[in-house]
Amino acid sequence: MTILRRRKSSQVSNDTTQRVSIDIVAPIIVGILVLVAWEVFVRMTNLPPYLLPGPLLVLQTLITDWNELFASLLVTFQITVVAFVAAAVSGLLISILFTQSKWIEKSLFPYAVILQTTPIVAIAPLIIIWLKNNTFAALVVCAWIVAFFPIVSNTTLGLNSVDRNLVNLFQLYKASRWQTLVHLRLPSAMPYFLGGLRISGGLALIGAVVAEFVAGTGGARSGIAYRILISSYNLQIPRMFAALLLTTGLGVVIFVGLTVLSDWILGKWHESAVKHEN
Repeated sequence: MTILRRRKSSQVSNDTTQRVSIDIVAPIIVGILVLVAWEVFVRMTNLPPYLLPGPLLVLQTLITDWNELFASLLVTFQITVVAFVAAAVSGLLISILFTQSKWIEKSLFPYAVILQTTPIVAIAPLIIIWLKNNTFAALVVCAWIVAFFPIVSNTTLGLNSVDRNLVNLFQLYKASRWQTLVHLRLPSAMPYFLGGLRISGGLALIGAVVAEFVAGTGGARSGIAYRILISSYNLQIPRMFAALLLTTGLGVVIFVGLTVLSDWILGKWHESAVKHEN
């Protein structure tokens, strides 16, 4: 029996390792093929760099201008993190408020939808004018507006999707509203909340970049969007691609980090985490 268990455990481990290897290796191979095709196309057509630079030129520009571009990326990252944390905290609290009263949810949720569907490009100039003495706060507010709704929507759905049998059981044992929230609704809504976080992480970065485009802030504390704008105005297209590459890389890192956090929190108690081991 012990030998069979060891063989089964070893087989599951090998299958998991093989699946992880495929998940990592396959995208890398596709990416390399695309980059090679891109470089070959640029060289065969003799396209000038101000129209379409090759990957090697973009990489060379990234290395050359690394200090300046990375410093700007850190500024954008700071805005993204502050806006994301604010969206996570406020979204969770408002979702909890919605579940305490259907009247509150039905009265305020439509305004959250309106806030989400309003183009950030349209209201960003107004926010920047209102907070002209604090540009950083204005950029954070813009990014927060973009990242806020997915957390509210997902978490509210999770809090309202609790098994009715469990709710009746808590009521049978005279559990208070607070006890039901802490021990039943919040654990049940955790996968929904974490799913909202994964979406909002990338949206916070997008909101920060868009807000920087609108603000057009320059100087030593300028974000990565300003470097993209200046590069495009000066036809420094390889530099623009290098800045775009850094921004995309940051978005991927944020998504992967939040995915790892989600899997770690859910652990082995939720199906969304357990199913990867089957």
